[in-house]
Amino acid sequence: MYAIIETGGKQYRAEEGKVIRVEKLPAEKGETVSFDKVLMFNDGKELEVGKPHLDNCRVEGKVVATGRGKKITVFKFKRKKNYRRKQGHRQPYTEVMIETVSSE
Repeated sequence: MYAIIETGGKQYRAEEGKVIRVEKLPAEKGETVSFDKVLMFNDGKELEVGKPHLDNCRVEGKVVATGRGKKITVFKFKRKKNYRRKQGHRQPYTEVMIETVSSE
């Protein structure tokens, strides 16, 4: 049984017991979060697809950790103009342990 959820402008496959890394959520470690934007639900027998979301499905999980991803380097350069700009970026994330995937 799994569901495809949307959060932070991205889509994730959510299964019970699985830890997913989503865009940063306004929640502390140990808090319960709920995802209402369920795009697809599969219980093993039947597949439900929303248009665009399913109203009767819900995914809940617990925040395991928050942090920042690996650093990427952004380098801007214009030849012959002595223009160079080097900048680093670390994207914040939230790790969520999926507890329930349910359909009413």
